[in-house]
Amino acid sequence: MFATKLLAWVVCCITLKVLLVGDELHKTTQMAQLLEEMKQRSQGQNGFAWGALLFAALQQWQFWAVTGVLILFFGLCWWLRKRRHEARHSSEEESYSIDTDQVEEEEDDNDGDDANHLGRLLEEHIQWPVQNLDKECQAVKDLVDAFIFFFRDLLSNSFFPELQPAIGVGSAFEGWNPCEKDITYHLLVPLKPPRGHAFHLELSHEGTGPARIFYVRVEQVCTCADEQLAENTLCFLHHPKEELRRNQEPSLLHTLCTGSYLDVHKTARWFHQLVKAAWAVSTLSSQYRLTLLPSNRSFRIEVTKNNTERLNIEMMFGVQEGCSDIFLSSQSTADIFTSSTMWSESYAVAEVEFFRYVAESALANSCYLKCLQVCACIMEGNTFFTSALKTVMMHFLTDLPVSGWCTKDLLLWLWDIMRYLCLCLEHKRLDHFFFANGNVPKGIILPLALRIGEPLNIFQHLAQDPDAHAEALCEFMELQDRLMRLLFQATERRLQAQSCVCGALG
Repeated sequence: MFATKLLAWVVCCITLKVLLVGDELHKTTQMAQLLEEMKQRSQGQNGFAWGALLFAALQQWQFWAVTGVLILFFGLCWWLRKRRHEARHSSEEESYSIDTDQVEEEEDDNDGDDANHLGRLLEEHIQWPVQNLDKECQAVKDLVDAFIFFFRDLLSNSFFPELQPAIGVGSAFEGWNPCEKDITYHLLVPLKPPRGHAFHLELSHEGTGPARIFYVRVEQVCTCADEQLAENTLCFLHHPKEELRRNQEPSLLHTLCTGSYLDVHKTARWFHQLVKAAWAVSTLSSQYRLTLLPSNRSFRIEVTKNNTERLNIEMMFGVQEGCSDIFLSSQSTADIFTSSTMWSESYAVAEVEFFRYVAESALANSCYLKCLQVCACIMEGNTFFTSALKTVMMHFLTDLPVSGWCTKDLLLWLWDIMRYLCLCLEHKRLDHFFFANGNVPKGIILPLALRIGEPLNIFQHLAQDPDAHAEALCEFMELQDRLMRLLFQATERRLQAQSCVCGALG
């Protein structure tokens, strides 16, 4: 049973390659069929899922030659296992008085257990992060909030942006950080305009990609009518410039802006210099060793405690869109910026809220985070497909019951994810999760433009650029190869472990 299901999964991975180069796909029927299969598995009909998976594979004649090689491979594995089994029992009969029937019964039970838990192969092979993510994330957030509290007091009489409590974003704070040696904890630090200033967000039509681009225009506002502020603040609009220069700190327009717009590079440099100057007098310096890392659009540090515990932290700066969970971020994920005054629309905070919402209704043995981890490990270094992966998962988690993501079906879910990505690539369409999507949980607050606007196709550039589409297909096939190699390595590791056990008993 174990070998049969494993062979079926690998054969279907080969079929996925055929789908990538085939021209017989029909988007509506195939995607509907895929979702129907997934829904039935979510309702506990696992036999149907494996049968449908095998049936989809058997419809493709191109994989038969490779299938023959795979059958020979698994036949060899079976033969070697049988030889070890016979040798072990022969040795046991000579040296020990062991109940052979009992041993065989235990082995059959183990095989049945493996057949129901194929996902353990990947779990045993992949070196998952040993860190307690919840604990580490909270420690990082406490440290950054201590930074911000100290700086807010230091800057209370200035006209620099007001720093708000940091918001943890990214995979670590979502609970599925991929297997990396050094985890980087990402946080977004919201900026609010200082007194006497206002931020106005202006949508730009420059650049390409799924994220919209904005400018943050800084405007001086009258403070004369505010009696509380009038005692300590001169109005930038109605006091002579000479008096302002003598008696008041410079306006934000004259420090971190280029023209009338908030400058990303200047903001990052300001924060970098602020930390560097303030660290020496901070009480935190007695507990941590701080290493500042270069970055033009964010603030990156390495914090070491007791010369052993090391944390890599990256802080982005953000400007909130109204009262929503969408921010304009200083950080860029693609080469789309031509000016330091451009800020990209970030959905990272909304994504964290989404995964927090899903976790509230997920079962203890849900494997959706494990699926994200496995795929993220395979896609390491490819930000385009990692972003697409998260989008696919968010669509799945709202279209399908969360209760259906059982650990024993890990490989099936991985197959479905890769197959769905394959279909999206073939048809050059994957809808952004937060644009015109009625399935977004109500607790996530979106700007009106996203809620009532048109759907946004993340793969639009693939439809416009045939060369980019061909390159993406090649990259996806390489990712599929990585997953197959990972599975083979996990299988080999399992066989080696069995061999060691047999040798020890012999």
